[in-house]
This record gives sequence, C-alpha cells and structure tokens, in this order.
Amino acid sequence: MQAPVRYSPDVETVKPDEDKTIEGLCQTFDTILQRVADDSGHAVRSVHAKSHGILEGTMRVEAGLPPELAQGLFATPGDHKVYLRMSTNAGDILPDSVSLPRGLALKVLDAAGPRLPDAEGTTQNFIMVNGPVFQAPSADKFLGSLKLLAATTDRAEGLKVFGSTVLRGVNKALQAVGVESTTLASLGGAPNVDPLGETYYSVTPFRYGDYIAKFSVRPVAPALTALTGTEIDASGRPNAIRETVQSEMRGIQGVWEFRVQLCRDLERQPVEDPTVQWDEEEAPFQTVATITVGPQDSWDPARVQAVDEQMRFSVWTGLDAHRPLGNINRARNAPYKHSAQFRERFNGCPIHEPAGR
Repeated sequence: MQAPVRYSPDVETVKPDEDKTIEGLCQTFDTILQRVADDSGHAVRSVHAKSHGILEGTMRVEAGLPPELAQGLFATPGDHKVYLRMSTNAGDILPDSVSLPRGLALKVLDAAGPRLPDAEGTTQNFIMVNGPVFQAPSADKFLGSLKLLAATTDRAEGLKVFGSTVLRGVNKALQAVGVESTTLASLGGAPNVDPLGETYYSVTPFRYGDYIAKFSVRPVAPALTALTGTEIDASGRPNAIRETVQSEMRGIQGVWEFRVQLCRDLERQPVEDPTVQWDEEEAPFQTVATITVGPQDSWDPARVQAVDEQMRFSVWTGLDAHRPLGNINRARNAPYKHSAQFRERFNGCPIHEPAGR
C-alpha cells in the first residue's frame, strides 16, 4: 500500500468562475427557501430539510492510533458529546413515500485546535450521505441540477409520489444488472431504507492534519446492522421514517464506527472530482473513533427544538486541520450560511453553536 499523500494547498485547483457559481447557488437556494417558507409559514433548510431523528451520544476517539491517523480532532484520545441529525435531501417537506437518499449530520462538541475562518463555536461538523459519490463533478454542474429541483420545490406533491414509485422500480432494475444511478436516486428513486442501518460517506475530501481524507460512519452494533437494507413501507404514512426510527431507538444501543480513508494517489483519488469513488482496495477505510447512542426518544421535542431549529450544520464549522477541499466543498460555505441566515430571519429564532460539555 502506498504511503498517504501529504496535504499542501496546491492539491486544490480553484476555477476562475467559482464566485459566479456560488452566487447562483445562493440565488437558487433563495427560490427554494422562500417558496417553502411562504407556503408553510416556516423556514427550513434549503437541502436536507426533513429530519427523521435527532440523537445525542458520545464519540470516543481511540487511543494508540498510528501517527497518520492521530490527526486533528483525532490526535487526542477521549470522549466528546455528539449530536446526530438524520434526514433526506429534498429542500421541501415531502411525504416519506417520496424516497430520497439519506443524510447524516454529525456535530462533535469540544473540538480543540485552530479554527477555520469564521468558524464559530468549538464544534467539528461532518456531513454525510448514504452513498460514496456525489451526483455532480463540480459546483456549476450541481447548480444546473439544483435549478431543475427548485422549479418543482413545494409543487405537485402527488406527482412526486407517483414519480418516486416509478423511479424506484427503474433503479432496482438497473441495480440488478450492476448499474448504480445517483441521478435517479436524487430524483426519488432511492430505496426507502431505514436510516439507522445505513453507512454514510462524506463523498468530498478534507484535510486530515498532515494528510487528505474522506470520512465514513458505519453501523456496527448488531441491532443496527440487522436494519441494513431494510425498506420502510411509507404507504399512507407521511412521516413513516421518523416514526420507525423513534420506535426502534427506544430499545437500541446504537454503535457506529467513524472511519477515515486516506488519499494515497492524487490521480486515482482526486480532490476536485467527487464523482470518483476512491477504491477501498487501494485506500482502505480505517476506524479512528466510535459513536455510541443509548436508547432514547429520537424525536424528543426539546432536543428537536435545540438541534433542528436552533443549530446549523456546515462542513466549514470546525478545525483548520479538517479544512474542506475541492470545488464542491468550496462552494458549500456561503450557501450554507445563507440558508441558516434565512431561517433565522424568517423564523425569528437565533441559530448558534452549542456550548461545550
């Protein structure tokens, strides 16, 4: 196995038109945010608007990690309080019969070290989805897809439910012959899986102290792995996923591994194209921490208010040792702030980072 690639600023290639693309993303997010807020009377996130569970637990950073893994947040063994938010990726609140890719946002408290520019608080945020690649190779390509989604946000709900059923069938047929379609999944053709059994990926790369890495969270507790691939019947149940997670978490001791995939070849594991999956044979995932969540009410009203309404999750909230890398990550900074500021203004509810332990 090759030695991991050392981080340096020149691993990124900044495009000359990135500012224009970021402006377009903010404007398109505005369309989504305003339409949903006007129709529902409440502002939600511009992507991953619908939560299915808010969990509170502990991340334990392993002792005795080798030097290349003992970096940034993971350089010091110990426990951190964490919040987990499970979601789907639409910008409007849809019935769960419209099946979309799952998301997991993780907020780790008391992350010590130099911060990213304008990163408030003392937390480290990780944002992941249940697939190893992003749907677009660059922010300008993603903007084109986002404009199409914005045109149907909070519109034609019945058509979306019907379309999702059709797309799921098409996607399953493709999967049967070994073809994966992130595009079909993002449009409603994803399997309607239980989020507690899924493995999540950062899909984009980050600085990992002296190195470069992607991240993953994988369930390891038997109660969670038993749910892997289990599909939820959402017929006639608009919040079926939330209800399922709530019922299951009352009796589950959840344990996940937090894993790091170190870049070992910049050509075969590129920084700027998140549609390229890093081959795990060449760049294996390695466990650096475990996340434990005890039995709890995953839809506890007080926790939902504190986390879902009063916090934001951003890959740019964290340590400089885990700086987001690549075009897609650079384009996420301003729109994430833009979305949070809109929610704060419309709802009259301040958004802030949680205090330490």
